[in-house]
Amino acid sequence: MALEQQGRYAEAAESWRAVAEKNPRDATAFAGLGLDLARQGDYPGAVEAYRKALKLDAHIRGLELDLGLALFKQGKLEEAIGPLKLAAAAAPGNAQAGILLGMSYYGTARYAAAVPYLRAAVKSAPENVEIRGVLAQSCLQAKQYNCVLEQYKQILAVNPESAQAHMLAGEALDGMNRPVDAIAEFQTAEKAAPTEPNVHFGLGYLLWREHRYQEAEPEFKLEIENEPTHAQALAYLGDTEIKLEHQAEAEADLERAVHQAGAVPLAWLDLGIVVAGEGKNDEAVVDFQRAIAMDPNGVDAHWRLARLDQAMGKTDAARAEFAKARALHEKEDKSLVQRLTPPTPAQPR
Repeated sequence: MALEQQGRYAEAAESWRAVAEKNPRDATAFAGLGLDLARQGDYPGAVEAYRKALKLDAHIRGLELDLGLALFKQGKLEEAIGPLKLAAAAAPGNAQAGILLGMSYYGTARYAAAVPYLRAAVKSAPENVEIRGVLAQSCLQAKQYNCVLEQYKQILAVNPESAQAHMLAGEALDGMNRPVDAIAEFQTAEKAAPTEPNVHFGLGYLLWREHRYQEAEPEFKLEIENEPTHAQALAYLGDTEIKLEHQAEAEADLERAVHQAGAVPLAWLDLGIVVAGEGKNDEAVVDFQRAIAMDPNGVDAHWRLARLDQAMGKTDAARAEFAKARALHEKEDKSLVQRLTPPTPAQPR
């Protein structure tokens, strides 16, 4: 303990290790060893020591929190949830336990579970815009849209120029079936930060879904200027160009789209439509099949493939695809929030 007070954590760890070797049932020694290893950034070693301490004495104050934090620091969020739940339950007023648990739920896509803990976190630290943003994202993914708009107002009160806040509000308004208001929020975000990732794509997608293709086309192009490998922007640009009868441009952009990481089924579907129109039926079949492999519930891909099989005289294959298309119901969630992936949570401060 004297070494710890002097900040000599490596020596303190060795001292605790010596105590533990002499007294292998001394939970306090393992807990101290874990803490000093964590202070040196040796989180795997700290986790091992904490777990030994817990086996010997599950009632050492703060030990579950220390274990959860060490797991969180390693990105082992699923493992961190268990000890952090115990820590939060044991000390409901412990802000650190609550925020770590909320962030772990968020990082494991359990958004509804994250919301109450992140709400408590912003209540205890209302000036923390970063945590408000994560809370807003969690509310958005949990379809708690009023919560998103509430956080949007609070973020703007601190940072009136926050493009991310306007984008979050736009996604929430889209989820509330208010497309005009959603578009307005993305337009505001675009003016505030024209290089913000996904700001042009989000606006373009909202316009595309409203069949405002002339307006959507330049937005997708602007997103691609910011991020040339943006797979979704390339795919939706190609789709928009098909609808505007710009076939040559569509084919070029769709060819780029299908070769990007994260290529979406729409790119293969539309590329199949374009090459089928050029009489390249064999290529089109492959493209439709790839779209179906990526999204077996895509009604349009089954229907397009069935029509093409029929035109090529593949009667049995066409009949099978028509049957699949009739049996399927459109299951895709077409909200903007499903197009924009929430960011990886940052380490809490």
